[in-house]
Amino acid sequence: MKKHYLLLALTVLLFSACDSGKKEITISSDVYHDSMEKLSEVIVHDIFSPPVASRIYAYPSIGMYEILAKTDPAYKSLAGQLTELTAIPEPTEEVSYELAALEAFIKLGTNFIFSEEKMDTYKAELFKELKKGVNKTYFNASLAYGDQVAEHILAWADGDMYKQTRTFPKFTVTDDPTRWQPTPPGYMEAIEPSWSRIRPFAIDSATQFVPERPTPFDMTVGSPFYKEVMEVYTVGNNLSEEEKEIASFWDCNPYVMNVTGHVMAATKKITPGGHWIGIVKIACQKEETQPMKTAAAYALTSIALADGFISCWDEKFRSNLIRPETLINKHIDEEWLPLLQTPPFPEYTSGHSVISNAAAIALSSIFGDNFAFDDDTEVKYGLPIRSFTSFIDASEEAAISRMYGGIHYMPAIANGVTQGKALGKYVIDKVSLKNESIAQKED
Repeated sequence: MKKHYLLLALTVLLFSACDSGKKEITISSDVYHDSMEKLSEVIVHDIFSPPVASRIYAYPSIGMYEILAKTDPAYKSLAGQLTELTAIPEPTEEVSYELAALEAFIKLGTNFIFSEEKMDTYKAELFKELKKGVNKTYFNASLAYGDQVAEHILAWADGDMYKQTRTFPKFTVTDDPTRWQPTPPGYMEAIEPSWSRIRPFAIDSATQFVPERPTPFDMTVGSPFYKEVMEVYTVGNNLSEEEKEIASFWDCNPYVMNVTGHVMAATKKITPGGHWIGIVKIACQKEETQPMKTAAAYALTSIALADGFISCWDEKFRSNLIRPETLINKHIDEEWLPLLQTPPFPEYTSGHSVISNAAAIALSSIFGDNFAFDDDTEVKYGLPIRSFTSFIDASEEAAISRMYGGIHYMPAIANGVTQGKALGKYVIDKVSLKNESIAQKED
């Protein structure tokens, strides 16, 4: 009997010792940045298309924001502000909201990618350090709450039509000389022709920001459209070194096909949305933002990016306009090649122009209209740092880069800028991050 009581006492002591530790976990914004960068790395590895990548960024960012917003009364939940998003559950135990937010972000991000093991390995190494000296029950309860919120966000994501669009028919290419045709070297099929069916986050519908109609197709010499085609050809043949650098800096093609003889290999790069997610990190680190503001910046920017792709892709497959490369090769110079590889989807409007300006408006609403920064996002891809006086300055350079790259006519760029800015303005007007009455008192 004494041995039984002694064994019971030792067991209780052992569990008590394992459960001892501090009940506080401090997670810096750098940990959230590193986790986002890891997600970007896997998105590049798995070669997700730009529209799909924007969805992958949005849901984890929103989940992270929703948890952290519970820690700061100056910030508002996005429930009821984003389409069909309901309030996340409350924790039933004492938890670290910062750890729960990190867990939710990683769990959500892992759910949307292919190479789950890469995120699993990252998480195991990260959490091994975070749990040192921390009360075990508290740590596990925080993870459980993060998982609970992630499941709530996943249930919301499940209703956005993404899974259904995986089964929709592929885009049909016709012989119509005005319509988009696959381009060399890969002659890839059109990417995400049904993306306009994806449920928007903040905008009312995919058709809310339909741009002006593209210039009527007419390859008669001297016609307005012919002049637009010739502008792409002329600019492409007379690029300065600076213009070439700008085009390459904003290329952001996730799958560039390189052909040498009969050998074809791919170069993987970050998506346009991924580039702007990188700019979020740059802005946050320059201002040394705390986790709450960091999460707000990622959430609002990712919402603008995701809705920007939905709006732009709606127009792309409505106008279904042929790319410059196809027309120049057929009517002007069969040997001509654009500086950048032509992306596999219709021309109008320019995706970079739309999403870059939407993201710039979102970031300006958080950091200000004249936030200067050095953009080193593309350094890992062998490109130099570029400096900008504002987010709009960067977005407008991203837009014109598509002319330098030889892949867009000017109306797609100019009207895409207008489309993106209008969408971005709508997003920041509709999505309120701050509880203004509290924020004003704090100021």
